[in-house]
Amino acid sequence: MKPRNLAILLTSALVLSATACSSDTKSSAAGGDVTITVACQPAKTAPKQREAWNDDVAAFEKAHPGVSVKSTDQQPCFDPKTFAAKLAGGQMETVFLVPVTNYADVISKKQAKDITSVTGRVKNFGDIKQDVRDMVTKDGKAYGVPNVSYSVGLIYNRKLFKDAGLDPNSPPRTWAEVSAAAKKIAGLGDGYVGYGEYGGGNVGGWHFAQSIFSRGGEMVTDGKAAFNSTEGKAVLQNLQDMRWKDDSVGNRVLIGWETLMQQMAAGKTGMMLGAPDVVTDVVQKFGGKPDDYGIAGIPDGKASLTGGEAYMIDPKANPAETKAAMDWIDFQFNTPGKGRHDYARGKANGEAVGVPNNDYMGDSATGQKINADRAANAVLPVDYYQPYMDTSKRIELKLEPEKAQELYAVLDVPMSAVLTRKNADIDKLLADAESKANGILARG
Repeated sequence: MKPRNLAILLTSALVLSATACSSDTKSSAAGGDVTITVACQPAKTAPKQREAWNDDVAAFEKAHPGVSVKSTDQQPCFDPKTFAAKLAGGQMETVFLVPVTNYADVISKKQAKDITSVTGRVKNFGDIKQDVRDMVTKDGKAYGVPNVSYSVGLIYNRKLFKDAGLDPNSPPRTWAEVSAAAKKIAGLGDGYVGYGEYGGGNVGGWHFAQSIFSRGGEMVTDGKAAFNSTEGKAVLQNLQDMRWKDDSVGNRVLIGWETLMQQMAAGKTGMMLGAPDVVTDVVQKFGGKPDDYGIAGIPDGKASLTGGEAYMIDPKANPAETKAAMDWIDFQFNTPGKGRHDYARGKANGEAVGVPNNDYMGDSATGQKINADRAANAVLPVDYYQPYMDTSKRIELKLEPEKAQELYAVLDVPMSAVLTRKNADIDKLLADAESKANGILARG
């Protein structure tokens, strides 16, 4: 799970929510009408997106007489601090959002409805990539409708590449090339950072996972920590060298997820790891210049951390509610030109349309239509993201490890250490982290 608001993954910039009173999921008694509660209503602070959402609700209700949709807008959509308790207490909407790292847990605890018999109500369900559908399937039964799937890449500032004498059309493909480019960008003067990285708040450990996967390493194998390896040492050694030999990663230890995006938007940071939607937030939320940013495949490219989201249905939902819920998921999240895939409307509303931040439909007919619509209405330079698109089609995808957030917290320590101590002992740092991680994993 990303330790940030998962809502930034959506190209339509919808801000998701994930709580509601379970009493709202019950059918009304009058005339057999049905009421469902749904997550995803944008916040009042995003008035155009909220209006578009409300318009969609009205259009859906008109097309489905007898169905009433009640939206919730609590922010953030997914809050790891409250999600499990609210789910266990039956406080979720009829239709609620689940990040990929929680799929298995929610399904195993029977907190999501078996929707196998009604997947056909989502007309393009079969076009969702098989490996993505497999993530919400157990024992041949489907428990969710995926709507987001992504891999990590390298976000880079094309303007800084030009200023540093680098070719923005040939971004780094290896970690060695990243280091070399970072050194040149840092050489532009005071305040310039060649490559930005985190050292705390679980995002340090999360980026460690991204980096070790890209080198062909593993986080956990057979229930035990596997990151105290050649690849794990390379992650820390490379970062330590960029900090203390090249002075190309800056001297601030970044903690919160948004801090590095803000730094990117300020125009003095050359590169960072992230899913493509980072560009959406850098431009739309933090005021970066659209033409400044490109996206490349993750360096070395052995594998990439993947993530995503799916909508699941309250297991208490009756048949009428279940059908209405699936119809809503189909309408709002899986139909080209409708709901969140209405890129023409997004463009008119000033959204940063164009980033290829969601590949859950792949090269299917639906996926091709969605990508064509996105490109046709793009306000961002889609050509600048082609290196990422070329790589993402062939890269191996890795799920986050079990106990991901706890392991990320453990790995924050070595990430922070190499950024703050010139002589930090990498071997000892990894050995200590391995011991702590194995204790966490042993608890099951």
